[in-house]
Amino acid sequence: MSLHGRHFLKEIDFTPAEWHHLLDLTTELKAARKAGTEVPRLGGANIALIFEKTSTRTRSAFEVAAHHQGAHVTQMDGNSSQLGHKESPADTARVLSRLFDGIQYRGAKQSTVETIAKYSSVPVWNGLTDEWHPTQSLCDMFTMRESSGKDDHDISFAYVGDARFNVGCSLLIGGALLGMDVRIVAPKKLLPPDSVIASAMQIAGETGARITLTDELDGVVGCDFLHTDIWVSMGEQESVWTERILLLKDYQVNTALMERTGVDEVKFMHCLPAYHNRETSVGEQVFSRFGLPELEVTDEVFESDASIVFDQAENRMHSIKAILVSTLS
Repeated sequence: MSLHGRHFLKEIDFTPAEWHHLLDLTTELKAARKAGTEVPRLGGANIALIFEKTSTRTRSAFEVAAHHQGAHVTQMDGNSSQLGHKESPADTARVLSRLFDGIQYRGAKQSTVETIAKYSSVPVWNGLTDEWHPTQSLCDMFTMRESSGKDDHDISFAYVGDARFNVGCSLLIGGALLGMDVRIVAPKKLLPPDSVIASAMQIAGETGARITLTDELDGVVGCDFLHTDIWVSMGEQESVWTERILLLKDYQVNTALMERTGVDEVKFMHCLPAYHNRETSVGEQVFSRFGLPELEVTDEVFESDASIVFDQAENRMHSIKAILVSTLS
């Protein structure tokens, strides 16, 4: 299957067969890397990495994946490019696509990466927007395959917490594409947008995915994996923090919730960073303002044998490599 020249902007742009292809290629590339038999397929390629939002895993994964495959990268951020300040996304795309073989964008608005893709003559990859995080969901699907050893259709997972934004939406669609048993366990006002739910249901009709959206914690029963994400961002007002914490305090992933699945080998997943202790400035601020040493996940779960968050973090590189190879080589 060829995805040469394709953009990678959101999951709903792909067919189930294409999503399976990307996961199979991830498996192939990771195995080759581990065996020392990887063959660089992107020699001489030049890739632009635009970061309007800060990044650890996405930045590192794109850089290392590109280097492994023989490509060169140029990084730009809000202070080192004119994007959005003196130059529109459309003009930026038309300039960069004359110079580079591919463009990664990480920022706030999905409309920005869509505009860059519209005016670019080379593949554009979404490293994260407020609405979608497709490189993360591809990694997460691969990690669940790898960890469980199950067929995609037999994997059951729940996303627990605030599901309105990128990770919740991407996991919902990604799981639907693979025919998985997908649960969104969240307060009713924090469920994904209706349009995303409708897309997931439509895809499920084709793939046989089971989609459950509930505010009941029993939604996790029978799940092989529990996912979550941060509840709040440090730029948001204190009133938002207070409201969000009150809404989500019962949805914390703790030992009791893990046990509630009834699955002995249940695994915990998180895209990171996670507020699981006070060892960061953010964690200390949360504690000083709200008296909470942990938010979306307890340190006990995060540091337990059930946690596969660092396998997941490594797999960002392998799955992003599959995206680069499939769209550029």
